[in-house]
Parts: sequence; structure tokens; C-alpha cells
Amino acid sequence: MIYNIPYLAVAALILVGLYGVVFKRNLIKMVIGVTLIESGVNLFLITLGYRKGSTAPIYTSSPGGLMSLPVPQALTLTSIVIGVAVLALMLSFIVYIYRHYKTLDARKIGGEDE
Repeated sequence: MIYNIPYLAVAALILVGLYGVVFKRNLIKMVIGVTLIESGVNLFLITLGYRKGSTAPIYTSSPGGLMSLPVPQALTLTSIVIGVAVLALMLSFIVYIYRHYKTLDARKIGGEDE
């Protein structure tokens, strides 16, 4: 049962993030939802690479012989870097949208030009 906790945390993060993206209309809350989904996916990748009793893959020879998988960790690091860039881009779009429409409500954006 204890081994299912990371997967439950993954499901919770993704579901809360989906709730924020789908049901919230404030653009900042939608961006927070996207980052929560990203965090859930990153946690899922790290959880997939875990092996009980393993050592970190930074050593060349493991005392026990069993090492964690390094590929999910590398994918997660890449995902974090890409996520930071996407977050900065989304926030810059939000600043531009706020300056143009004077609102952060997604329902009031995209209508007729003023």
C-alpha cells in the first residue's frame, strides 16, 4: 500500500491541475493548473524510475549492484527546463493580454476588438 502513495499524489496533482484549467476562468489560475499538471507528470516520470533498494545512477559502480533508472530522471530535468520556458511565455502572454483587454477573465477575451 505504501508504494501507491506517489501514484496517488500524481493523480491528485493532475486532477487538481485539470480542474484549474477547465473550470477556472482567471488566466493566472489556468497557468497554475498547467504547472500542476506538469508537476504531476514529472513526479510520475520519477516514480517510474524508482527501484526499491537502488542507489543513485551517478555512481559508476553500485555497492548493491542495483541502480535507479537514469532515463526518467534525465527526461524530468529536460521537462523542468522546458516547463520554466513555457511558464515564462504564458505569463508574458498574460501580461500582454491584460494590457490589451484590461482583464484576466478568459470569457471577456477574444471578442470584438476595442
